[in-house]
Amino acid sequence: MEEHNNNSGRPNGGGDDNKNPRNRQTILMFLILAMVGILFWNFLGNMGASNKEIPYNEFLEMLENGEVKSVDITSSQINIVSKEKDAMGREITYYTGLVPDYHLQERLEEADLEDYSAPVTDFRNVVLSAIVNFLLPILVLWGVFALIMRRMGGGGGMMGMNVGKSKAKVYIEKDTGVTFKDVAGEEEAKESLQEVVDFLHNPGKYAQIGAKLPKGALLVGPPGTGKTLLAKAVAGEAHVPFFSLSGSDFVEMFVGVGASRVRDLFQEAKKHSPCIIFIDEIDAIGKSRDSRLGGNDEREQTLNQLLAEMDGFDSHTACLILGATNRPEVLDPALLRPGRFDRRIIVDRPDLKGRVDILKVHSKNVKMDDTVDLEAIALATSGAVGSDLANMINEAAILAVKNGRVAVSQKDLFESVEVVLVGKEKKDRIMSKEERRIVSYHEVGHALVSALQKDAEPVQKITIVPRTMGALGYVMQVPEEEKYLNTKKEIDAMLVGLLAGRAAEELVFDTVTTGASNDIEKATRIARAMVTQYGMSEKFGLMGLEVRENEYLTGRTIMNCSDVTAAEVDQEVMRILKTSYEEAKRLLSENREAMDKIADYLIQKETITGKEFMRIFREVKGIPEPEEEKKAAEAGQQNETVRAEVKPQAENAGSGEAEKPEE
Repeated sequence: MEEHNNNSGRPNGGGDDNKNPRNRQTILMFLILAMVGILFWNFLGNMGASNKEIPYNEFLEMLENGEVKSVDITSSQINIVSKEKDAMGREITYYTGLVPDYHLQERLEEADLEDYSAPVTDFRNVVLSAIVNFLLPILVLWGVFALIMRRMGGGGGMMGMNVGKSKAKVYIEKDTGVTFKDVAGEEEAKESLQEVVDFLHNPGKYAQIGAKLPKGALLVGPPGTGKTLLAKAVAGEAHVPFFSLSGSDFVEMFVGVGASRVRDLFQEAKKHSPCIIFIDEIDAIGKSRDSRLGGNDEREQTLNQLLAEMDGFDSHTACLILGATNRPEVLDPALLRPGRFDRRIIVDRPDLKGRVDILKVHSKNVKMDDTVDLEAIALATSGAVGSDLANMINEAAILAVKNGRVAVSQKDLFESVEVVLVGKEKKDRIMSKEERRIVSYHEVGHALVSALQKDAEPVQKITIVPRTMGALGYVMQVPEEEKYLNTKKEIDAMLVGLLAGRAAEELVFDTVTTGASNDIEKATRIARAMVTQYGMSEKFGLMGLEVRENEYLTGRTIMNCSDVTAAEVDQEVMRILKTSYEEAKRLLSENREAMDKIADYLIQKETITGKEFMRIFREVKGIPEPEEEKKAAEAGQQNETVRAEVKPQAENAGSGEAEKPEE
């Protein structure tokens, strides 16, 4: 992706290397250092020439006594070098003022001096002295100030005077290289933006009916969902100049610089109309103006200028402003009103179909074998955003190369999902035999309770191999279908499953460990949400006690009740967790034999699949195997038998000698 450059006809934007901002800064720094060196040398010279002032009559006495070695008469004083030397053997110098003395030359001749000079006016020395003592320090200070301004102003312009210029990168027509075909999983957002693109292409048909181009559209959503990618796709589809910059590009330490850059940006945009202005992370300058705790004058001036410029757009000027943020709650209400940002386009986490489409987009240039099922990967990555899915595809390709394969398999994709979610395997971490047993029973407790509950998600994989993100083991559960709502029974089952690991430790080892800290944290958060947000508590009923503060980033909530009610909420959360824990212990106690057998098998294998887990569970409980799985297992065994028979024949055929042709 190349930035627009007016010197595109020349290589590298022009053949003169001196026009490179980095070269200019190097030359400027060299000149400044040279000037400083001259000043320092002049200072040392003055220090060496510093001497003691004496009265004129004392100078005459020294002449009469023959104590003077040489005399230098300048236009302002008389410099005297004595024949005496100091303790270090250096010459002692004096100076005295000029006095109208017509007999001075005779006295100098009679004193038999080694050297003396009469006053001679040299204008070159006067000019040089003025340059060194006065002009040079001013130039040095000016150069240092210009270098500081240049670094803060982003280069270009004489002596940093471009500090108020806009830092927007300009992409012309298809320079972004992105279209709506490259964006998947956000069909509603694409549809809203396609209307804007059509308006830029065909403004006439909208003008006939009296419609006006929306002045602004605000892209809102969690990080990684593709807000910036959508903005680039709009530019790629519209074939108009695209001004791209971040909200932080307006922020400087100098007051008024941000407002100046806003003015310069909109002036340039009007020259290139129709065009698109994209401001990423607009909350950097668009925060609500609030003087209760002391405001930021520079940021507020920048915001005021932005509001004024958006109002000043002519209705016939086809300039669209796109903003992107994941903190819409902090934006100023004046910025969000119709007439400025007319549309709020939600770019949310993709659903199952959206994740499948995103995986297809990112995998179209990746070689994959026949085992790949992108829908299964999409089911296993509920809640993942576009950047996560792109990272998973890339990790799978890297794993395939690492394992010596020429195409990505389903195994690589599932392993990449684990790498992104819980980190890589830590093969160098060796746990003791007792710790392996504890971790094994902990994970089997989670899986077994999930299998025993009707409303729990099925188990895909169980492992006790440590991961780089801190997990000593984990259970991977994959839902059978995409869900947008959770019933109270499903949440209750989720709580029991989360606390089952700790329950298994207590039942088997009669003690507990620190391994359940993350489970307890998740369970507490879910139980609190049941009480304060979901209205699933018998004690508080439908009362909303918490407000979500930051929806798209941290998801933090703040209590909206008195301290007394908050204490009662804690008691209710404690009751829910205790009930879930007791239920987990009951289920595991009733199925202790199955837990022991599965845990022993997991200790031996370290990693088992959900099918292996269910096979052992059915054997212990005497449950017959489902017909579908039985047929699949028989088909798999037949395939293995065929492969085993074919492989030796192929090896024998390959190892035999070739028949010699007849002579």
